[in-house]
This record gives sequence, C-alpha cells and structure tokens, in this order.
Amino acid sequence: MTQNLSPSETSEAGTAQAVAASENSDTFASLDPRTGEVIAEYPIADAAEVAAAVDRARIASRWWEAQGFRGRREWLLEFKKAIASDATSLATVVSRETGKPYGDAFLEVLLAVEHLDWAARNAKKVLRPRRVPSGVASFNQAATLEYKPLGVVGAIGPWNYPVYTPMGSIAYSLAAGNAVVFKPSELTPGVGKWLEDKWNSISPSQPVFQVITGLGETGSALVRSGVDKVAFTGSGPTARKVMAACAETLTPLVAECGGKDAMIVAADADIDKAVEFAAFGAFGNAGQTCAGVERIYVVEPVYREFLDKLTATVSRAHPGGDTDSTYGPMTLPRQVDVVRGHIEDALASGGKAVLGGLDSIQGLVIGPVILTDVPETSTAVCEETFGPTVVVNKVRDLDEAVDRANGTEYGLGASIFIGNKSKGRELAERLRNGMVSINSVLGFAAIASLPFGGVGESGFGRIHGADGLREFSRPKSVTVERFSSPLKLMSLERPARDLRISELMLKYMHGR
Repeated sequence: MTQNLSPSETSEAGTAQAVAASENSDTFASLDPRTGEVIAEYPIADAAEVAAAVDRARIASRWWEAQGFRGRREWLLEFKKAIASDATSLATVVSRETGKPYGDAFLEVLLAVEHLDWAARNAKKVLRPRRVPSGVASFNQAATLEYKPLGVVGAIGPWNYPVYTPMGSIAYSLAAGNAVVFKPSELTPGVGKWLEDKWNSISPSQPVFQVITGLGETGSALVRSGVDKVAFTGSGPTARKVMAACAETLTPLVAECGGKDAMIVAADADIDKAVEFAAFGAFGNAGQTCAGVERIYVVEPVYREFLDKLTATVSRAHPGGDTDSTYGPMTLPRQVDVVRGHIEDALASGGKAVLGGLDSIQGLVIGPVILTDVPETSTAVCEETFGPTVVVNKVRDLDEAVDRANGTEYGLGASIFIGNKSKGRELAERLRNGMVSINSVLGFAAIASLPFGGVGESGFGRIHGADGLREFSRPKSVTVERFSSPLKLMSLERPARDLRISELMLKYMHGR
C-alpha cells in the first residue's frame, strides 16, 4: 500500500490551493503565505523520475567517494562559498516561501553555512581509519576501524527551517562521502532548487546533490527507491509511515520529529535574560520551531515577576506580513486549527490567557498568546502546538519543574535559567531529552560540533557534529595478523595444552 509520506503531511489538507492547482497537470504551485500569491510552479516527480535521480546519484557517489576526504572538503568549501556569497538571495527565497521575516531567514542561512563548513573541515578527523586496541587475547592482531560512505542518502526536508534543518543531513552526508537526493517540503520547493542550482554552478557534471520536487507521493517514492538511508524531518505520525516503508527493504532511517520543549526558571535566575530568551524561543518564527519553547515552569518566588515581564515584552510584538513584522503568518494553513484547538482546550480545562486568546487568530496571522494555570493533561501542554503560544505554569521547586518537563512523550530539547550553574548541570542530567541549554535558548543549535536529535516522540538518530558524520557512514572493522598466535585456539585440532593455558589466563586476568 502506498502511503503519503510528505514530511509536513500537507498533501492531505494544508496546501489545498497547491494541490488543487496540480490536479490536472504535472506541476504544483509554491505560494507566499503572506499574500497567497503564486511564486512559481514546480514539477511533480513520479516514481520513475525519482528512481532515475537515485540511479544518477548511485553513479555519482562512486566519483564522490573517490575524491577522498581532501577532495570532498575542497568541493564542499566551494559549495559553502557559493551559498555564502549569495546568502541574501537565498534568504529572500526562504522569506517568500515561509512568510518569516527576512532577518530570521538570513539567520537560518548563516547557521546552515556554519554547519556545512564544520562538516567539510572535520570529516577526515572523525571518519579516517584509526588503530584501536586489540586486547590481550588478540595481541597478535592489528585492529583498524574505518568509516565508509553508505552510498546514496534520501533526505526529506521540512518547511519551517527549509535550509538549516535539511543541511544537517545534506552537509554531513556529503562530507561522509555520500551522494544525496533531497526532496524539500512542497511548501518550500524553491529553497531546495536554489541549493541544487548552487551545487550545479560549481559541479555541473556530477549530480552528487540532486533535488526532486513534488507532493507526498514523491516522498513515498524516494523512501522506496533503494536509497541506502533516509533522513526524515517531520511529525511523529508521518515518521511512523516512513518507518513502515523503510522496513520493507530494511532501509535505515534517522528521524527528527517534533518537540514540546520546556524551559525551567529558578529563583536565582536572571529574570530579564530569561524573559528575553523565552520570548524569542516561544514566538520566533511564529512558534514554528521543533526545539522552540512551548512550556515554561517557573518556581513560585519569581513566578509573578517573570510572567509580568514576559507579558510586557511579548505584548510589543507585531506579527504580520510586513518587512518590519516581529514574526510572520503560519506557513502551514491547517496548523491554525491545531493552535486554536490547544487554546480552546487550555481555557476549557481551567487555564487563563494573560495575553491574547482565541481572538488572536486572524486568518493565518496569530497574535502572541500566553496561557497560565493550564493543567498538565491539556493538549496545550501534552501535544506539540507549533504556533505562537506558550504555557507558563508555576511550580513549587525545581524538582517539580523537572518532573513536569519530563511529563510528555517528547524529548527533543530544553532550557534552564539559573544562577547556580552547577545546579543547572545537575538538572540538565535529569531531563529526558537530547539537548539542554543553560541560560540560553537553542544554544546547541548553533554549535556545529554538537549532535542534534531527541528521544521518544521526538525521534532517533543524530545530525550535526561527529555523531552526525557517523550517522551517514558505516563502520568497517579490519584486522591484520601481525604474527602467529602462540596459542592455537581457533582450530578444529585445538591442543589440550593451549586450552589449559587459556583457562589459567582467564582466571588470572578476569577471575580475581
């Protein structure tokens, strides 16, 4: 059975205009969410076209692997320069397709370039062959561990950060020696094609990096195309569909899914700093950030001060589609219904809106909403909202804050604001997630040497850092006998004397 494997599941509901425009054609429309204007038309790649792209990538991957670490580094640094020198153009495309302000789009491009640079410069250090200890029992063997490219990686990207997020798979896959076939979200196809055009500007004859555009069926075809690994970013329900499809051919998968990230504010925290980061983490990009702040737990002594200052700060935000807007409209139209449902549930459950409310929803533009006294069983606390709302709840102490932060099925990131940094590290160890920032928000996202990923409903596997390079490699173990072993144990005619010596050695080495 063929399932829709779109990363944003938008073929089913959220991009009705785009889907309708392509019902009688082989193209779909990219729309500006601020105006509904058609930006461009893009082809819908069918299964045969996807297979052809993967075949081309398979051939190109051999050339790419043969370049070695040094050659790939040089190519990728040229790719990086081509992107960076034209970053304003890419940021403009991102802004038009997502609706986010240009400044936010440019920041995304900046971070993506940083990751591309790190992957290119560090691949050899992380993945080069190295000697490893052989152990006493195999002291006559020289042991080597090396990492080999997988071959072809199929990447399925999201719409909320259409450059930064997929670059965590694209850059690290390429640096590890793989070819990449990238299917961008149907909401942001222009971003993917822009990146492909830049690669082709430096290497027009080697399709090491290709982009295929289309709807959910195109993503489904890519998953089933025989790629050597799938890198997926999207929702948990869609990730399950991708996993089911991957299981058909035992294709490995790295999945970066949603989050319900919590912020903890201690009594000795710098409240002004916590408020500034909370406002950015919760409402930046219209709250459409998988590792953004969706829940805030503030200890009782500073709860009122924090809430009042956050409300005052956020009330100055002015969302919309203008160049000077604090944040833009919702990129995915159907997400408006999710935001509305979470606000309704929070209020029906006894929560209060201290800023905004249901009236904040004006079409695709949603004004900032701050909710408090919301029960932990409310969908506004338990499920990913992915919109410009945040729940601020009071807790007795930091232990309760940790318990509540760990109270959902998600486990992507978190942040802690505290004066005692040693205590902050202790709290971070107790949080069930993949990443924690102390006295900042999303601090881990900008550090290319740190792996990015979560646990539970937030997915598995890692992008970024050394773990991200290894994620797109396969370890290979090689041993070379340096001299014949004095004990003949691996033989069908094992001498009794050698066995007795081995028994004595085992007892002496491990039985004392």
